[in-house]
Amino acid sequence: MNFTVLGIVLSLAAVAALVFAFTRKQTPLPALSDDEESEVDRQLSPPKTTSPAAEAAAAKPASTKTEAPAARPSPPATTEVPAPSPSGTTAAKSPLPPPSAKSTPKAATPKPSAAALTPPADAARDEQAPSSGEEVEPEPSAKQEPPRALSKAPAPASVRLTRPKDVSAVRKGLSKVRENEGFFGRLKSVFGGAKTLDPHVLEQIEEVLLTSDVGVATTELLVSAIREGLAKAELKDSERVWEALRDEATRILDIGGGALRQSAHPTVVMMVGVNGVGKTTTIGKLASKLSAEGKKVVLAAGDTFRAAAVQQLAVWGKRVGCEVVSGKDGANPGAVIFDAITRAKEIGADFVLADTAGRLHTKSNLMDELAKVARTLSKAMDGAPHETLLVLDATTGQNAVQQAAMFKEALPLSGIVLTKLDGTAKGGVILGICAEHAVPVRYVGIGERADDLRDFDAEEFVEAMLGQSGDSTTAAA
Repeated sequence: MNFTVLGIVLSLAAVAALVFAFTRKQTPLPALSDDEESEVDRQLSPPKTTSPAAEAAAAKPASTKTEAPAARPSPPATTEVPAPSPSGTTAAKSPLPPPSAKSTPKAATPKPSAAALTPPADAARDEQAPSSGEEVEPEPSAKQEPPRALSKAPAPASVRLTRPKDVSAVRKGLSKVRENEGFFGRLKSVFGGAKTLDPHVLEQIEEVLLTSDVGVATTELLVSAIREGLAKAELKDSERVWEALRDEATRILDIGGGALRQSAHPTVVMMVGVNGVGKTTTIGKLASKLSAEGKKVVLAAGDTFRAAAVQQLAVWGKRVGCEVVSGKDGANPGAVIFDAITRAKEIGADFVLADTAGRLHTKSNLMDELAKVARTLSKAMDGAPHETLLVLDATTGQNAVQQAAMFKEALPLSGIVLTKLDGTAKGGVILGICAEHAVPVRYVGIGERADDLRDFDAEEFVEAMLGQSGDSTTAAA
């Protein structure tokens, strides 16, 4: 009897142990709240960049080959929590199940990285995901592709960055022109603030223009326009005369100037001029301006007769971050610029800025050598040089007009760079150059800083030089 009772007790104890072990094995982990599940899913799942086809394939109900025990509903981005290991620890949620667990996997999703921002690659990876019911084995970390850095798309070469008008900055650079003894100051004293016109106003205006380096032909052109307006009774007061003078000056200067535009790849720009006008410095400032616009520039040290020119250009190249191509002292300047164009093609540069030796415009043999350099560039690249810019010193007055005439005979000038305008009180030379030679002004230098080389705008320049002090706000708007 005692043995029978003892057997029953042992049997019940064994059954109880089995029931306890079974229920403990099937007991799921405590359920997470909705907020906790959302936070876990957000951290584990990368940004959704799959294509619609891949999403539809991943959303199809999977048919499993074996019946799995029922589990609590979980978000699609996570998998079912596996049973605890014999040591009592539980594996953390993971977007991929362990190799021993058979579940319905979602399309393999990479870790959040810079590569996740490339939708085509992710979409292709999702379309190659395994079908339902297959085991998913995580790939070794050594085979994973490194994150790809996002590259900035280059701006189209033909796009030129434009800047807003800044009359006050140009006016500051032309401060000497606007002084009482300057071009603007003397013109202003002619009218004297009077509403009525002085009978001798034309003579006074003519005198100011001639003594401000405007030139005889250009002065006659401006005075004739004012005289015609007075004869038609269109200019009845000093304000109308002042406005007519500014309009005529704008018409003379507005002949298609302004900043360089890229017409080839690379665009070759040859800088010419007499000694001491600032060619090398202008090249450095122009390289700084183009680099700030995202252009790649190569500098050619074609002034091989002045050792300091090569060193100065090398300093600018280091400061701006441009490659400088130079030769030996006394080398053929055409060969140096030829090599620079070849190098620019190799590295995909946008512009080649070529320096040349300064030469007197009255020396015909030196001007002929400059023409030979231009022909050498055409052998390196069809159409080169695409731009030939003449650098002129504004402080030389009418001599600058003569330089423009001589260089125009030797070379097909495409533009003028007028430097040192901040150092002269006259400033009228720019009107004479454009009126007599019809060569557009590309840039004007109004200071020593790199950003003091400004794109030329006719309306902005005339407003800065001849406009009243209260007109800058309106003109700059």
